[in-house]
Amino acid sequence: MTHVSTTINPHAAQPTSLVALAKSLWRNRQLIMQMTKREVVGRYKGSAMGLAWSFFNPVFMLVVYTFVFSVVFKARWGVGGEDSKTLFAVVLFVGMIVHGLFAEVVNRAPSLILSNVNYVKKVVFPLEILPVISMAAALFHSMVSLCVLLIAFVVFNGYLQWTAIFIPLILLPFVIFTLGLAWMLASIGVFLRDVGQVIGMVTTVMMFLAPVFYPVTAVPEQFRHWLLANPLTFIIEQSREVLIWGHLPNWIGLGIYTVLAILVAWAGYVLFQKTRKGFADVL
Repeated sequence: MTHVSTTINPHAAQPTSLVALAKSLWRNRQLIMQMTKREVVGRYKGSAMGLAWSFFNPVFMLVVYTFVFSVVFKARWGVGGEDSKTLFAVVLFVGMIVHGLFAEVVNRAPSLILSNVNYVKKVVFPLEILPVISMAAALFHSMVSLCVLLIAFVVFNGYLQWTAIFIPLILLPFVIFTLGLAWMLASIGVFLRDVGQVIGMVTTVMMFLAPVFYPVTAVPEQFRHWLLANPLTFIIEQSREVLIWGHLPNWIGLGIYTVLAILVAWAGYVLFQKTRKGFADVL
């Protein structure tokens, strides 16, 4: 890991430009890959099935969703036909995957620096990559869940929507946006320990204020602006459009979301870089 030594002293002023961020990610790409692999594998360390659990967990959850919502609650997504039972579970699963990716990264962010004190105090380490590693590990599990979703869709319907190829373009701005929040929360979490408790409640509220368990049309008109203000809503809806309904993405909306996501990511990175010189003094 010779590239780690190129990082400047943590007490010195840190670069805050997007170019500096891109260079840091490229320079430390091997370290990011190694630590992501270690984190993913480490989650299942000691278990008999190991990494296979990353596949069986979403399979189990999809089976549970299908049974509970289609058999017990007899829920539908406002579409007719016999296949609407299994369709509800698949549509629901799309929302759960998006929220799960967001919640896993954001909930963990406030403790990222606190749980890696040795990198702050003892080693000259590119701290800005810690949220990236957390995101990469969460993305791995989300991609496995997405594969399970696509397999289930083929099993239930006998075909796959060709528009599913656009899902990376929809998730990319969401990943950028979530990374921005992760940098913010990782920085704030060092100085304000209570943020870790609060953010867990916030992500839960955001799940219920997003169209995860219900369509947007099920919400009365006067309350829909709360759903639309939720950054999860647009991504969940667009993911369903390309994966389930076979429609093209809303390119204009996606463009606006991408610009806003980059601004949030930059703001989060700037905050992280400006405050990181104080990490060693607080910890």
